[in-house]
Order: sequence, then C-alpha cells, then structure tokens
Amino acid sequence: MNKKSFKFSWIFALFISVLTLLTGCVNYDVGINIQGQHQGTIVQHIKLAEQLTNFSQDDAKQWLKSIENRAKNLQGKIKRIATNEIEVIIPFANGQELAQKFNQFFNPDQSENQNQLTNNQELEWLALNSSLSVSQNNLIFVERNKINLTVDLTGLGVLSEEGNLIISSGSLVNLGLELNTPWGAKFMNNGENLTPTFDETNQSLFWQLQPGQINNIEAIFWIPSYLGIGTFIIMIFVYLGYFIRAKFTVFGKS
Repeated sequence: MNKKSFKFSWIFALFISVLTLLTGCVNYDVGINIQGQHQGTIVQHIKLAEQLTNFSQDDAKQWLKSIENRAKNLQGKIKRIATNEIEVIIPFANGQELAQKFNQFFNPDQSENQNQLTNNQELEWLALNSSLSVSQNNLIFVERNKINLTVDLTGLGVLSEEGNLIISSGSLVNLGLELNTPWGAKFMNNGENLTPTFDETNQSLFWQLQPGQINNIEAIFWIPSYLGIGTFIIMIFVYLGYFIRAKFTVFGKS
C-alpha cells in the first residue's frame, strides 16, 4: 500500500468512526398544537446524545442557550429536563401569530445572533431553514385552516459536484413535526409533499423530515368558530323570546 492510499484509508476510517460515535446524536421534535380558534402552542423538544455533548460540549451548551434566548423573545417558556435536554413552549393566539412566531423562531435575524453563530460552527448543520404560512377562512360556524410548510434541509447532507446526495445526516439528526388539532387534520398529497403517519391515540399527523432534502408539508384542518356559534345561540334566544312574547300577547287579547 502506498502512502497516498494509506492516508486516504486512515481519513475514511476516522470519518466512519466519528459517524458511528455520533449516530442519533440529536432528537429534534417540533409540535404544533391547536387547542382552539384563539389558542395554541409551538412545542419543541430537543435532546442531545451524550456522544455529542462529550464531543463538543461547549458548542452544544451554547446552541441550547441560543434556543432559550430566542424562545424568551417570543414569550416562550423553557423547561430544562436535563443538561442535554430542553423543552420549549411558545404560545400563539391565531394563525397569523403562529406563522409569525414559527418563522421568527426557526429563522432568527443573523445580526441579532451573530455572536452565538460565529462561535458555533460545529452545529451549523443543525440549522432549519423553514417557511410557514397559514390561510384561514371563516365559514360562520367553523374555521378552515390551511398550513403550508417548507423546510430546507439540504444543508444537512453532503453533496457531490454533480449534485447527488452521497452522505446524509439522517443518522445524526432525528427531525420530526407533529400537528395536533381538535378535529384532526387532513394532509394534502400532490406528489411533492411529504407523507405523514397518523397517530390514532392523539388523532395527530406526524411527519419524519428528511435531511438533505427540501421537505414540503401541506395540511388542512377545521376548528369551531366560537364567535359564529355564540352569535347563532344569541339569535336563537332572541327569536324564542320574540316568539314567546308574541304568543302571550295573542293569548292576552283573546
């Protein structure tokens, strides 16, 4: 074996060893929970495996700290489960605020976080470039909501010069998104969207995001319109009152 071949074999062996040590190093789950027309939460659960915290402990702590700071800026709450595990809960009041907070949390202003990012190069491959939009139509008694989400995870893969994915970080990062709604949700499949699995226990949809790819998610769900329902109930009472009053008036005259 010549020196060049030996050097290549050593580098390749080292690379495989690092991948093996860091297999499944980050569990990154995001949940969108819709409780009602004007109530919901974005829940983010992040757990870093011990292999990663031991391999780059300072960077891991700094990355988790930056997530905490972003959540606090959005009136979120942070629950630190362990030194390497946190849960973030960000409330929202409507679809517009959901999209605004989701996009602001996962796409922070680079100028505001420049100090954290410049010293956190090792975890750049964990960046989630996402864009969420929510369209709503009020149909008196119910509200129709449509969610469109694009998550660009091409940065999590290693591409060849021809643009083919040769190494995926799927073994390093486990990324998932769950949608919980009062009446369940229906996903839209146009051939390009990611297909979810259905959780019968929670009546929710779960998407396993694919590293190295652009993930498109589209779903429709319905929630009761309390304003419309309340207005209808008031109208019924007004009509009943008018009807009863008219009956008593006719009865009195007779």
